[in-house]
Amino acid sequence: MTLIIVILLICGYLLIATGHLTGVNKAAIAMFLGTVGWVLYICWGSDFVMSQHPREYADYLAGEEPSSSAVKFYICNEIFLNYVGRAASIVMFLLATMSIIEILDNNGCFDFVQKWIKTHNPKRLLWTITIATFIISANLDNLTTATMMLVIMRGIVQNRRQRMLIGSAIVIAACCGGCFTVIGDPTGLLLWGNGAVTATHFSAYLALPAIMAWVIPTVLINVQLPESLDTQWSPMPYRGDETNLLPWQRILMLFVGIGGLWFIPTFHNITKLPPFLGALCVLSVLWVVNEAFNRKLMLADRMSERRLPQAMKYGAIQQMLFVMGIMLGMGVVMETGVFGDVSAWIDFHIHNVWIVGVLSGLLSSLVDTFTIAISDISLYPVLEYQQLGRWADADYMSNFAVNGAYWLVIAFSTAVGGCLLSVGSTSGIALMKMEHLKLGWYLKNISPKVLLGWLVGFAILWFEIYICN
Repeated sequence: MTLIIVILLICGYLLIATGHLTGVNKAAIAMFLGTVGWVLYICWGSDFVMSQHPREYADYLAGEEPSSSAVKFYICNEIFLNYVGRAASIVMFLLATMSIIEILDNNGCFDFVQKWIKTHNPKRLLWTITIATFIISANLDNLTTATMMLVIMRGIVQNRRQRMLIGSAIVIAACCGGCFTVIGDPTGLLLWGNGAVTATHFSAYLALPAIMAWVIPTVLINVQLPESLDTQWSPMPYRGDETNLLPWQRILMLFVGIGGLWFIPTFHNITKLPPFLGALCVLSVLWVVNEAFNRKLMLADRMSERRLPQAMKYGAIQQMLFVMGIMLGMGVVMETGVFGDVSAWIDFHIHNVWIVGVLSGLLSSLVDTFTIAISDISLYPVLEYQQLGRWADADYMSNFAVNGAYWLVIAFSTAVGGCLLSVGSTSGIALMKMEHLKLGWYLKNISPKVLLGWLVGFAILWFEIYICN
């Protein structure tokens, strides 16, 4: 049964990697993997539990006779729900951040981006929109940020080739911006929630590599743009007759939304409560401010499209269901004990986290950024520094301690490596659908630029960890 579950996982990886060819949604694949995997696990529950949790199961029985029902209840209550809680915390955080960015966007808090980039100069437009994408994606969900910026860019740039170049730069900026904060990408959020990294240390080490991985391909893309862009400037979106938020109101909402998210690491350190609870608190405060500023539309009974966040749209639901499904799938494979065998093989035959990082980045470009990242994270438990003395090779095992090099390498490599191909990230797939972008065009025009930025960022991260310390 372990072999069947592993084969199911590998088939899921292959279907996710070829989703752009088969047309099968990767969220559906992830949910199938997660649900069927646990059904198979619980059907052979006694063997798995006695192999992985014999002492815990004996304590759970408290002297009673083991039975089929008892082992199923044990798996459900003591094992399965733990993985559900971890996955739900990530999904709830994504829901909160997607809702926050929708409220801000619906109230015109990001209209400054369109005003700021009102130019026919390709250099100014490219750098303005990618800088905004990089900054916003570091504080909010990078998929929603990339989609919003792609929509803005699509309404401005008329030439399709120019849109593909600038859109590719937006995707790179979103992925790089999201990877250097613990709240900008599900991978960083998962590492932070597992206690593998602290927010300050994570950002301090990944900021410069992420900036270089974004700047280098953007500079090279800028060379390919013409001297003047084919642009068309449309009026600002219509936002109702009864209200027109003043600049100070939009700034206040922006401060509440993004500033509140900045406070979440402090909230987590003080209370030790999950980060998604802080994100929900920020969302609730922003929601109240939204209703206060838009009370005229509410009284006019015309707030139906603006009062409720639009995060529950189709694309956002897909992303959240994908995260839930893939985390449950990883959970069931972890409970078979296979990951322990794989990590032991890696430790013996590879014994280098940087090689694992390079391989993970390449796989991310083929499969999916988050899928590969959570697979790598599942291979190793987080070690406390006082545990390192138990290992013969303490220097190598320190890579897996809190704030160890392994977690930083995986977060950076999978995020940036996912941009090597347009199918490696959800943002890249969104660009492919919007512009009917072909994989061959991306491979020829964008992939070499991303590879150069990735390698430079990788070298900087190595220098920071081993030379600067």
